[in-house]
Amino acid sequence: MSEKNREIQKMETGRQGFGSMEKGMVNMHGSIHRLRKMSGFSFLILRTARELIQCILEPEKCEILGPDGAPWEGALKEEMCIRMEAQAVEEPRSRTGWELHPARIRILSVPAQAMPVVIHGKEIPASLETILDYRPLTLRNERERDIFRIQDALVRGFTEFLRQEDFVQIHTPKLVSQGAEGGANIFRLDYFGKEAYLAQSPQFYKQMMVGVYERVFEIGPVFRAEKHDTARHLNEYTGVDFEMGFIEGFEELCRMEEAMIRHALQKLPELCPQELKLLSVRIPQADPIPFIRFYEAKERIARKFNRPVREKEDLDPEEEKLLCQLMEEETGSEFVFVTHYPAAKRPFYAMEEERDPQVTKSFDLLFRGLEVTTGGQRIHDYAAQLAKMKARGMDPEQFESYLQIHKHGMPPHGGLGMGLERFTARLLEQDNVRRACLFPRDIHRIAP
Repeated sequence: MSEKNREIQKMETGRQGFGSMEKGMVNMHGSIHRLRKMSGFSFLILRTARELIQCILEPEKCEILGPDGAPWEGALKEEMCIRMEAQAVEEPRSRTGWELHPARIRILSVPAQAMPVVIHGKEIPASLETILDYRPLTLRNERERDIFRIQDALVRGFTEFLRQEDFVQIHTPKLVSQGAEGGANIFRLDYFGKEAYLAQSPQFYKQMMVGVYERVFEIGPVFRAEKHDTARHLNEYTGVDFEMGFIEGFEELCRMEEAMIRHALQKLPELCPQELKLLSVRIPQADPIPFIRFYEAKERIARKFNRPVREKEDLDPEEEKLLCQLMEEETGSEFVFVTHYPAAKRPFYAMEEERDPQVTKSFDLLFRGLEVTTGGQRIHDYAAQLAKMKARGMDPEQFESYLQIHKHGMPPHGGLGMGLERFTARLLEQDNVRRACLFPRDIHRIAP
């Protein structure tokens, strides 16, 4: 079998025994992505689950059957779903190096209407809002769908790494009785007459399961009722969370995440080489990722860029961009861990520094100008956790099930949560996180 036929065979879908690969005959199914009539023949681009395949359709050499199996009297149309038996012919000018010459086409379905947007160009000539309004259709565009092939490969890389490191995958509730972080950014709902919430994160459950498995991870939806309308915020996103016990310091969490990211990035060329090429993806180096303390970062940004400090307890979006620029110039890394955030800006379970209780053993990971991860070491001592909750005016009785783990023994532990859409958007250098979300949910959008 030739190298060409081996390549086709890898891609071939829906084979039903028609023809022979050795004779260059293949059986494919897909959708008519584009149809251009020429003099005496047509260029037909077949869209399969992975590829766009060029076909040369000569009507006198191809039998066309309708959905009922009878000869088709009408014209072929874009977005028809078809099955074809075709001859594979080498064609160096084709992107794949070969093309198909259909001998038989069976129409499987006929679209009722023409497409409302043009999807067969390199990019969709429409606004982001239009692209999202017609998301079930615009995802058929090659560039749009390749974003999520790459995202899938990232998840596969993260999962493979964590399993190799003895993390157990868990699936935690998304309907909860308390918010993990409290505040106003929580969705409330009626749960059979009781007040309940959509989970802001799997935080409490991750910590509980550290007492069972020591190392756990979850990749799933989290919800934030934040009334932000920016290019970086979603109200539902996919969290890549892990938690690990018996740590000696939060730095272990950072190095574990660094290794996880490095593993996933190294897998990308193997899992989706065509998609990386089409989207011109620059794969960054994540070895090693530099550290900088929060207050040092604020001071250095102010000095370097002659910029007054406005927000004292957090980094604003512009500071995140400037810090990444500064660290890349100095270290060559497009990532940076910012550590020791002020206690006032971290949740009640964040462990404080013994020598300076005003800061926490916590961190954010910034990537190409955007925070993509938040994590840190947790309080594991019952008395310490109780004291901090009371100092913040919280009622410990409302967190009785969570506090069981502190009452009955927990190892030093910590973890993190990464926003999958944010990470994908920065990897692909997209201008809006919604472009890296299949069906975004924001303050304006709950459909499609």
